[in-house]
Amino acid sequence: MTTVHLFPGQGSQRVGMGERLLAAYPNLVRQADSALGYSIAELCLTGPAERLADTRFTQCAVYVVDALSYVDTVRTTGVVPDVVAGHSLGEYAALFAAGAYDFRTGLEIVARRAALMAEAGPGAMAAVMGLDEAALRRLIAAHGAEVDIANINAPDQIVVSGRPDDIEAVSGELSAHASAVVPLKVSGAFHSRYMRPAADEYARFLGRYVFGRLRIPVIANTTALPYGDSDVASVLCRQLTQPVRWSETVEYVLALPDAQVREVGPGNVLTGLTQRIQGARRRAAVSA
Repeated sequence: MTTVHLFPGQGSQRVGMGERLLAAYPNLVRQADSALGYSIAELCLTGPAERLADTRFTQCAVYVVDALSYVDTVRTTGVVPDVVAGHSLGEYAALFAAGAYDFRTGLEIVARRAALMAEAGPGAMAAVMGLDEAALRRLIAAHGAEVDIANINAPDQIVVSGRPDDIEAVSGELSAHASAVVPLKVSGAFHSRYMRPAADEYARFLGRYVFGRLRIPVIANTTALPYGDSDVASVLCRQLTQPVRWSETVEYVLALPDAQVREVGPGNVLTGLTQRIQGARRRAAVSA
């Protein structure tokens, strides 16, 4: 059996998340408060929702709840996962679980990432349903839009990212071919070319850190393959400008011997995506 832990990222937050965990691990909560300069419990439990939705705060809050969820899961089950992965921001909790850094160091890194992404300028993202990656790329190229594929969440659920005007324009074109095009409530063009200035500054910031040897394989968003021990900083920088290849990541872990996949963190977004990916695999096998 291969135990796999998957950590959710931005979008899984909600006011009230992590209440039991924040009470159960006061020492880690104090570390978080000290690193951030504000109460992480107050942010998670009372919001308000608008503040929790601000990427500068969202990323810190989700990382804390993801990390505490991991500590609690291992403590209560006694089972250390064989493989870990995380969706975008969730990859930071996966790296914490694997020993790349301690809890506080991970939060300091996440806080800087969040600030740089928030400062990168206005952007927009939209989820496109019912088109595969190849078809979506053809339509984007035909339209001539300067937008990028940001997240491949499932074979038929892909997110595009770019400047607000470009996303609005291309969404109209895509709506004629997709089953749905849904604008996302974000303020930036995450995982796109427009994050390049943030990625360059982030690379300089990460150069201050020495990362620990990974004790558990971590599947990287950008490659859907395991990290190398010397790859942490470079892969995290590339993640800002390259797509999250989540569908391929889940395909990778599902192909492991007797994979038992568990979502660790707030909500069940990744559980739903895993089921969607499994359904696509079954349909592909039947039609083959």
